[in-house]
Amino acid sequence: MSGRTSRRVLAGIFVFAGMMHFIIPASYVRIMPPWLPWHLELVYLSGVLEMAGGMGLLIPRTRRAAGIGLILLLIAVWPANLQMLLAARAADKPIWHEALLWIRLPLQLPLIWWIWRASRSPEGEISRAARGAR
Repeated sequence: MSGRTSRRVLAGIFVFAGMMHFIIPASYVRIMPPWLPWHLELVYLSGVLEMAGGMGLLIPRTRRAAGIGLILLLIAVWPANLQMLLAARAADKPIWHEALLWIRLPLQLPLIWWIWRASRSPEGEISRAARGAR
């Protein structure tokens, strides 16, 4: 997959995921770790950050910052993914459901790597984009 295609796919994933924070916020509030304050506000904030990061990947001047921001966001929301697993275990969800949640936890690492790679543009691409902006 080319760098441009990779960034577009990632941007689409993060913009869609961010929008879902506003469409079904209760689903995200349910997975918030109980020790965090302001659950709904944090859901909305993370949704805005996901959308901004996704769009930022498409803009050469903001690409690196967007990549770093998305990586930090994935690290910040990892406790919610763990909380989702703990809640599923406490609710005695089916084993396949729990297995999917176990798989999801380490999948953050390849996603972080993908973001890192996609946010590192070849210099020529940045130069062409900068020249076009003049």
